Parts: sequence; C-alpha cells; structure tokens
Amino acid sequence: MKKTIVLVALLLTGATAYAQKTAYVDIEYVLKNMPEYQAAQEQIDNLALAWQKDVDAKYDEIDKLYKQYEAEQVLLTEDMKQKRRKEIEDKEKAAKELQKKRFGYQGDLFQKREELIQPIQDRVYDAIQKIATTKAYDFVLDKSSGTVVLYASTKLNISDQVLQGMGINPKAKPADGGGQQNKSPGSSSQSGKTSETNTQDKVQPKQPPK
Repeated sequence: MKKTIVLVALLLTGATAYAQKTAYVDIEYVLKNMPEYQAAQEQIDNLALAWQKDVDAKYDEIDKLYKQYEAEQVLLTEDMKQKRRKEIEDKEKAAKELQKKRFGYQGDLFQKREELIQPIQDRVYDAIQKIATTKAYDFVLDKSSGTVVLYASTKLNISDQVLQGMGINPKAKPADGGGQQNKSPGSSSQSGKTSETNTQDKVQPKQPPK
C-alpha cells in the first residue's frame, strides 16, 4: 500500500468553463521533503522486514522438515510417515496464516500504513485546500499520480507553497513541469528472501516447499 492525493477539485460558483484557474502539486516531491513522512516510511519498512524474517524462518523450518522426511521416509512406518506429514502440513498452515496476518489485505502492514501515513496525507490535503481556496484555484492536480500530463508550466507548480504552508523549507529539487511525460516505475519480484520495501512495493513472501 502508497496512497496519494490524486486530485483536489474546487469548482467555484459562477466560474465559467473557459476561465478556470488551475495549479498542480508534485505529491512525491512534497512527501520527500516531509521529515515525518520519511520517519513513518522507515518505521514501516523496518516492521515489514522484521515480519518477513519471521515468515521466512517458518518456511525455512518447513523446508528442512520436508527434506528430512524425503531422506528418511524409506525407513519410516506408515504411521510415522503420516505423523511427519501432518507436522509439516500444520506448520505450513501456520506459516500461511502468519503471512496473511502480516501482509494480507487489511493485514498488519496495511493497518500500520493507514495509521502512520493517513495523518500525513490529511495534513498535505489541508495545506493544498487552504492555498486553493486563498488563491481561488478551480482545480489542483497531482502531477505524480500517474495522470497523463503532456505539458505543465512550472508557473503552475505550487509544491513549494504547500510545503511552506506546513512550515517546511523545501530541500529536494521539484520535478520539472515542462514537457515531461509520466514514467511508470519498473517492478521486479523474486522468490526466497524479500528485498527492501517502500510504500509502493509489497513484500514478496517466501513460498513453501512443493
């Protein structure tokens, strides 16, 4: 889960279709300049890595038990085989339940993101709304949301104003609004140990032995 402010639309009474006043914000840039967002993201990443290690440890144990069973099954009675298989199945079920609890839909990671990120997003939204109301903008767009923007004058970029409205001095260089096309970030996945995560990436679970 990265949940961003996609669009703030403030349509003023009496505004005509040909006299609309528009501005845009680069939400990624704004968040990058917010220390509380960086701290929240670091906390989420650390939790995700710790929880993934717990899940991986359970699957490692299952993998060892399965390999041991495969190597010794010729020496086991049928009753012993059933007990060993039952033990592996029970541990695999517990591992899947833990994995779902931590990383599933509305699981622990989802809830933690909501808890830490939502107040920050609300703060950004309030700052945008205040500027939009004060300067009588009809629309404020999020340039980083994935919406196709073929051209946007940097004069319309109010990202720094949003930060300043929250008492933050901008440090990162804002994205150039002129003539840039949106790019979709590449994604990759791998089995086994998980890689580092961020708000847009999901932890890749380690799969049980087949």
